[in-house]
Amino acid sequence: MLNIWFGQMPDVIYSTSVFFKNTYDPRWITDPLAVEMIADVDRSRVISEQLIESPVLGMITPVQLSGGVKTLILIANDKNGKYVFNASNCGDNCAKWLLKIAEHRKVLINLRHLMVFEPEPFRIRIVNSGKIVHNMREYVLEAGTYV
Repeated sequence: MLNIWFGQMPDVIYSTSVFFKNTYDPRWITDPLAVEMIADVDRSRVISEQLIESPVLGMITPVQLSGGVKTLILIANDKNGKYVFNASNCGDNCAKWLLKIAEHRKVLINLRHLMVFEPEPFRIRIVNSGKIVHNMREYVLEAGTYV
């Protein structure tokens, strides 16, 4: 299940791009989930562990991916839930991927804005209150008090 803490939170990794640059494993890039996320969010094609073809930037390295994709890759590869990442580095186009990653394990993220989650219904726990929400109306009413 996706768990979201809104607002200030201790021990959050805010600079996900810097964290990614210094900790990612090149094998993560060719993982099928990462390849799919990179294609969807950045509209880019993974060539190899070290090379990605971007329609905007041309040939790039993984550290040149968008902040959103880098954050998603970090979350997907934090299998033990050791870290909490600032998912406000992600656009709304990353929301479905956050839900997908959280389908089979507990994922905790920090947000500083109201991300749009689709499709509905979904199950998201707002950690600030402990309430589980199932659609955008419930989500906005609950999370809006913290943002």
